[in-house]
Amino acid sequence: MKMIHTLALTTLIGLTTASATEYLVDSTHSTVGFKIRHMMVASVRGTFKKYSGHYDYNPKTHQIKSLEGTAQIASIFTDDKQRDKHLRSKDFFDAEKYPKMTLKLIKHTGDKALVELTIKGITKQVEFDVDYLSNESKDPWGAIKTGFELHGKISRKAYNILFNKILETGGVAVGDEVKINLELEGIKVDKKS
Repeated sequence: MKMIHTLALTTLIGLTTASATEYLVDSTHSTVGFKIRHMMVASVRGTFKKYSGHYDYNPKTHQIKSLEGTAQIASIFTDDKQRDKHLRSKDFFDAEKYPKMTLKLIKHTGDKALVELTIKGITKQVEFDVDYLSNESKDPWGAIKTGFELHGKISRKAYNILFNKILETGGVAVGDEVKINLELEGIKVDKKS
């Protein structure tokens, strides 16, 4: 009987330790960004201004149990109105037909996260590096926060984003590799409310 009680207590402690807490992504303190080579000489950086997401995270073990997010394609921002309009067009994201892109965690191990990334209706598995896993902290208004960053890269051609122009000097106007940077700060969900 004593052994059963010990096993039950060990299991309970293990579940408590391993349990994750839900956080909503705070879009005022987070960034969904990307970088791509332009004209073979420099990089263009951009962000998506409208997005939402949530994740389950254990700040004691730094384990991400789940992560889901959605970005609105029409909110793309590269600080150039004409370029942003072109990126929303059929040449690139085709925002009218495919208004959202989504990300969903498959698994997180150590400093790697495997996700499903869907762009233009095409879903691919992408591995991200995970940085700056933090403990919980309380902001001046009493909200509990955590945060981490995900860094990865994709081929835009794999998502049927094919537009390009050949340069007179050789090479192409737009690179294929897109570097993705997600800087996420989350607000702990109050289960009582």
